[in-house]
Amino acid sequence: MTPTPHRRGILLDIEGTTTPISFVHEVLFPYARTHVRNYLANFLDLPETRDKLTLLEQEHGLDVERDLHPPPLVNHSRHAEIDSMVSYVEWLIDRDRKSSGLKALQGRIWEQGYADGTLRAPLFPDVLPALQQWHQTGLRIAIFSSGSVLAQKLLFAHTEAGDVTKLLDFYFDTTTGPKMAAESYRVIAARLELTTNELLFISDVAAELEAASNAGCQTRLCIRPGNPPQPDQSHQLIFSFAELLRG
Repeated sequence: MTPTPHRRGILLDIEGTTTPISFVHEVLFPYARTHVRNYLANFLDLPETRDKLTLLEQEHGLDVERDLHPPPLVNHSRHAEIDSMVSYVEWLIDRDRKSSGLKALQGRIWEQGYADGTLRAPLFPDVLPALQQWHQTGLRIAIFSSGSVLAQKLLFAHTEAGDVTKLLDFYFDTTTGPKMAAESYRVIAARLELTTNELLFISDVAAELEAASNAGCQTRLCIRPGNPPQPDQSHQLIFSFAELLRG
């Protein structure tokens, strides 16, 4: 039997791995949808908001080219610009689009909800003990999520268990690369100053694990309540991070 490579780093997905999918789809997405108009009305002219809207406009152009029929964007007045951008953002949310512009905008909207206490992120009960033990043993712990780095930091700073960001070392989003591309995991390992076979990636999505495995990473398919079934069972399953603490 081939020995397990030495493990020096843990790379974690969020949705369906550390945090229930229901929190993202039933709390975060509706919050962003409800508050996007007010956010744009208040901050439309800020350079960082304009940067995010430029990304969304570029994506909208690609959607038009692909005949996906997104809601039209118009800018003949401030009110019309906001209305049309809100419609496009809602269209993207409905499709769970892994869009850097959308995720960056959502992160800023959620920031206000976390700050006023409206939003608190639930963690699965086995997550905090595992993070604490991995941190104590010197493992590098990183997050790789389609949500923006800001959104990741906000979530882990405002969990129902308190601020756990001191246990996390690095955050990566899709500006690093797609989660289903092997090269993304090579880039992440290099930034962590690890070889890919020293890095364990845990996710609830088999296609992401396949990409990580193709890059040479160790993988585990995380099975949680509410997660959709995965067609590929070639990756070792875990139902709790506690299984990794025993192994």
